[in-house]
Amino acid sequence: MWRGLSARIGGSEKPRHELQITMQIFSSTIIPTINRATLARAVMSILDQKFDAADFEVIVVNDSGQPLPDADWQHSPRVRVIGTQRRERSVARNTGAAIARGKYLHFLDDDDLLVPGALQAFWDLDQTARAVAWLYGNYQTVDNAGNRIDEFHPGLRGNIFAMLICGEAIPFQNSFLRAPAVFAAGAFDPQITGVEDRDLGRRIALRGAVAYTDTLVAQIRIGARGSSTNWNIIAEGDRWGREKALCIAGAYARMRASADSTYWYGRVSRALFASLVWNLKRKQVWTAASRAVAGLMFASWRIGAPAFWNGLRTKIN
Repeated sequence: MWRGLSARIGGSEKPRHELQITMQIFSSTIIPTINRATLARAVMSILDQKFDAADFEVIVVNDSGQPLPDADWQHSPRVRVIGTQRRERSVARNTGAAIARGKYLHFLDDDDLLVPGALQAFWDLDQTARAVAWLYGNYQTVDNAGNRIDEFHPGLRGNIFAMLICGEAIPFQNSFLRAPAVFAAGAFDPQITGVEDRDLGRRIALRGAVAYTDTLVAQIRIGARGSSTNWNIIAEGDRWGREKALCIAGAYARMRASADSTYWYGRVSRALFASLVWNLKRKQVWTAASRAVAGLMFASWRIGAPAFWNGLRTKIN
């Protein structure tokens, strides 16, 4: 883009032109933090990637309300630090996303990390999956000491909206989300706590497909984080997020297109019947009735199939 600038020469201003090119980089990793001791490790897991196919950046969003202590990683040209003053994780992530320059947005918690080779794996996947909204790979869960607990190979591809409505989830720590898809979906909802990833994931999957690499890309810490967690509030937030997704135009058609087996039709029916009960408790009679009709339509002739009942009996995660 050409932009006219003015330069003062001999007491007068004459126009000159300067060519300014803004290059989009491959990825922006956004790390909200309250200055936990694990922050440096999370940042360095990105900066230490052996990847030179394109540029990348790290945006640390300091939500602690206090300045971060000086650290070597803060002086990397790939790192920017901004503050949000105790606004909580969703606002911190949205703030980081608003200034990000990456084609893909990567949301990493300050106690999790990318494993070596992850950026290259995502780059390779991007070269063959250009029409998708969401890239992801395998991940490990670890305890507070960094010991491996489990490893997950989800393997879901394409339209996964029905799967997410039924309670399946893909963490964002091992995901690269195309930036326009995040903004088109409305980004993170600050009113939903603890399950904001699942909420945004459903809204992205409603309109976009996912691509998968069978490569380990992230470690996610699931050790105890204090006894104050209110799991009832988190579960209720997930129900609200599911209801919000079901109310978006095109949700039923998207579910039907992604339920690719009789088993998944059973699981979708269970999710719709659970929504029916949830809405009846809140005296949302018309919404409950629409869920009942949709659930029966999904069941249809499949109601006699054993696979349908296997799906119907599967609990919503």
